[in-house]
Amino acid sequence: MKTNGKGAALNGRKADLQLSLPSSPHGVSIADFLTESGTFVDGDLRVNRDGIRIVSQTETKAAAPIKPSDHQLSLADLEAIKVIGKGSSGIVQLVRHKWTEQFFALKVIQLRIEEKARKAIARELRINLTSQCPYVVKFYDSFYNNGDISTVLEYMDGGSLAEFLKRNTRIAEPYLAAICKQVLQGLSYLHHEKHIIHRDLKPSNILINHKGEVKIADFGVSAIMASTSGQANTYVGTYHYMSPERISSEISEGSHDYKSDIWSMGIVMLECATGQFPYSSPDQGEVWANLFELMEAIVEQPEPCAPSDQFSSEFCSFISSCLQKDPKKRRSTSELLVCM
Repeated sequence: MKTNGKGAALNGRKADLQLSLPSSPHGVSIADFLTESGTFVDGDLRVNRDGIRIVSQTETKAAAPIKPSDHQLSLADLEAIKVIGKGSSGIVQLVRHKWTEQFFALKVIQLRIEEKARKAIARELRINLTSQCPYVVKFYDSFYNNGDISTVLEYMDGGSLAEFLKRNTRIAEPYLAAICKQVLQGLSYLHHEKHIIHRDLKPSNILINHKGEVKIADFGVSAIMASTSGQANTYVGTYHYMSPERISSEISEGSHDYKSDIWSMGIVMLECATGQFPYSSPDQGEVWANLFELMEAIVEQPEPCAPSDQFSSEFCSFISSCLQKDPKKRRSTSELLVCM
């Protein structure tokens, strides 16, 4: 600190104060001990505006990343960065752990009184709690606080396929093949190991990160089957990517099985390849104003296909294997993975 000259002290005026950091020794910078978020670091010691903590026994600048099995998280240790997603039932925030500076996605849903909404939340929590797969978004923990259910999930910094398509319009075949293989591996895990039908597979529920990893997210409408041969008859999910038998099952109170997810994946991959939704609305617009007309088109019109003059025969065959209106003719995840 220093005064604003001798005159300021003599005439009784308040001195101007300036705060400055001492000059750094040769080869030492502030970044060596102070993080961008304002945490003082010395080995395993962390001190910031939230207090002091020993975060690791290793002599490293950053604490080891928290794993889903560590159970080290609390809502008080998470600071909100920004909202990265919004839905009818809640929001998703990007949050940072105050001590490890690890980023997470925090999904906050208001707990509703209606039984159907409560069952959907409980269903998603059960699936998240028991699912551990490299091709499914990691679940860390869930908390109930002030009427909200907050779920801490892995942060996928590349966003969703829906966001990617808004920026790039379409995805080239080689990249799409890599994406498709990982989605199939995720579905294979859900179908054959967890006996789960996702039932809402769409571009916004397929997430990517900077490593090129692709993972399935959002199990709010998934069905947990009693056995591998089980079938579901609850009508939930997004109409655009719904299989013909799922739409018909609402009318006839029929059922659908794992093959409904294969149809949805085929529609998603065809949309990513062509840059447009496979079913054109009557007015040729991008949005279907009448959802009943869309549902009728999916049930009544021939299956969409990949244009053979624009794509390889392998890709066209793959899409055809997914988009068979008769689910018995559709290939399973295991059969499709053999073709990849």
